[in-house]
Amino acid sequence: MNLSRLAPVLLILCAVPLKAADDAAPKAAAPAEAAAAPAPPANPDAAPYTYGYNIGRTIASLGFSEGEMKAVLNGFHDAVDKKTAAYDTDAYQPALRELITRHLSEMSEKQKAAGKEFGEKFAAEKGVKELAGGGWYKQVKKGAGDAPAPTDTVKVHYRGTLLDGSEFDSSYKRNEPAVFPLNRVIPCWTNGVGMMKVGGKAKLVCPSNVAYGDQGHPPVIPGGATLIFEVELLDIVKPDAKPADSK
Repeated sequence: MNLSRLAPVLLILCAVPLKAADDAAPKAAAPAEAAAAPAPPANPDAAPYTYGYNIGRTIASLGFSEGEMKAVLNGFHDAVDKKTAAYDTDAYQPALRELITRHLSEMSEKQKAAGKEFGEKFAAEKGVKELAGGGWYKQVKKGAGDAPAPTDTVKVHYRGTLLDGSEFDSSYKRNEPAVFPLNRVIPCWTNGVGMMKVGGKAKLVCPSNVAYGDQGHPPVIPGGATLIFEVELLDIVKPDAKPADSK
């Protein structure tokens, strides 16, 4: 995944992307397509509330101070009320970019410091192995099948959390395993799942340099975040494999 550091937040501040809800999809952790969600119950307030919630969630991910947040809300209300802007907003675009860059950098450094501390403690646990390039692997259940090559396509179940325990993705919740080429996911997954055998389970701790970097995947994954995954390797999908229901 190659995301511009500023693009997601600048877009949401200026126009609010309609795909904000999709940013929480499993592709943040591993590029699996989410199962079709059941139709939500009819509620005329739900869609506009969701729109507003997505705006708030993304703005919150920038870590604005109380004073800055007050200014953000003032600008928001002035625009909604069709008032003349209090400032020349075109002239202040460079200042906006500098503000966002500074906040993202500060938050990323905090995330990396917390991740470093967590990683050092995890690395000291019995049975933990360091992954090539960064990150750690701990076997939870030994598999009995083959180990995948980097070029293989694998089928897995997984759960991803941040250091505070908040879950940002889960194939278990979707009740549908993820299937993807092992060389097209974050390096921590390529190297970590590559150490597993079919039927096995493992815990991966992935610092940002082998996950989503300083840019993260806002608002779901902060920049610089260390990610924790519980992974179950279900199968290695052969190129000529057919769906279970095909005849």
